[in-house]
Amino acid sequence: MTEARELPIAANGDVVLVRQHVRNTAIDVGLSLVDQTKVVTAASELARNALVYAGGGWARVEVVTKGARKGLRLTFGDEGPGIPDLDLALTEGWSTGRGMGLGLTGSRRLMDEFDLTSTPGVGTVVTVTKWAR
Repeated sequence: MTEARELPIAANGDVVLVRQHVRNTAIDVGLSLVDQTKVVTAASELARNALVYAGGGWARVEVVTKGARKGLRLTFGDEGPGIPDLDLALTEGWSTGRGMGLGLTGSRRLMDEFDLTSTPGVGTVVTVTKWAR
């Protein structure tokens, strides 16, 4: 069973809408309050990255199952400049902007699964999953 909703990210208000939808879906999935907070934090960071570094993109929020387990999968994509050095981008504290460099690495740490693909000049897709315990 997979329920999915795709949301645009084109302005600061869209980041807020993504956060709200992720929180509501995390509650529906049955994530603990701590895991809800982790998922919403990761969603906020990844949505903001799409807006700041790529000028916008999209977020897909999906309820996923694996056997008896239920989880929440978030996919963020953009058609921005891409990330030329993934290893460097996933180094704690590294940032091309004025941020703290915790967006990608923090999201990876907060979630159970993390996948990043990026092609310079084409864009970036980040998929993260949190499983209910």
